[in-house]
Amino acid sequence: MKKLLFGTILLALAIAVPIPTMAGVDISIGISLPPPVVFQAPPDVIVLPDTPDVYVVPGIDIDLFFWNGWWWRLWEGRWYHSHYYDRGWTYYNAVPSFYFDVEPGWRRYYRDHDWDGRRWNYEQIPYSQLRRNWRKWHNDRHWERQGYWGVQGYRPRPQQQRLELRHQRQQQYQQRPEVQRHQQQMRERQRQPQVRQPKGQQQRQYQQRQPQVRQPQVQQQRQYQQRQPQVRRPQRQQQPQQQRSQPRGQQQQKESQHQKSQGRPEQRDEERGR
Repeated sequence: MKKLLFGTILLALAIAVPIPTMAGVDISIGISLPPPVVFQAPPDVIVLPDTPDVYVVPGIDIDLFFWNGWWWRLWEGRWYHSHYYDRGWTYYNAVPSFYFDVEPGWRRYYRDHDWDGRRWNYEQIPYSQLRRNWRKWHNDRHWERQGYWGVQGYRPRPQQQRLELRHQRQQQYQQRPEVQRHQQQMRERQRQPQVRQPKGQQQRQYQQRQPQVRQPQVQQQRQYQQRQPQVRRPQRQQQPQQQRSQPRGQQQQKESQHQKSQGRPEQRDEERGR
């Protein structure tokens, strides 16, 4: 009975709490993929102030962002993106441009409802609303006009200050141990010798990559006729054609000569009587 109760509790925790599972590998480049995060239901998000419409899933241990129609995730110093929040991750060989606008202490601000010393009345946005409206919200600058992301008494930072913050965050990002390990791995990968493929295999791959140009139908028929083997007709079939091709006058001349050689019937009878 105790074992059954313990197993039931573990199952309930697995359903209620997002947990990472086994990671995969991006076969095309040989880089490990992040473990998926399991949710009981599509997650709600909040929008982060002072960002170009960057949304984040609060209440979990990983940074799971939504920006510009993609879900973004940082794992072991590498970036991945997907059209889905829980699967389909692919490696992204760069740092997304929005990331250096994200406040590193946003989790503490979220917990305290306080953004840089001002009351932060953030809004929990359901997943369905995000999918329907994120593009329209971005084009209309919805969150800036609707009370500056819910921050009371918000004052926009000067452009120069925002640039300095981006530069400072970029330097801090480059100093992370996991980011430095990943950069070292990429440098070693680039120094590895490239295995040259046989010339015949390279040509086949090049031909496969070339786009197929569809030719006009008349040109295709001509090429098809040129590829057909030419069948020579027998000589007997060619002779009647030659005869038919002779001029009409020449044919009449031959017929008159034939009649003269045979003679008329009356002339033959007179000759017999004589």
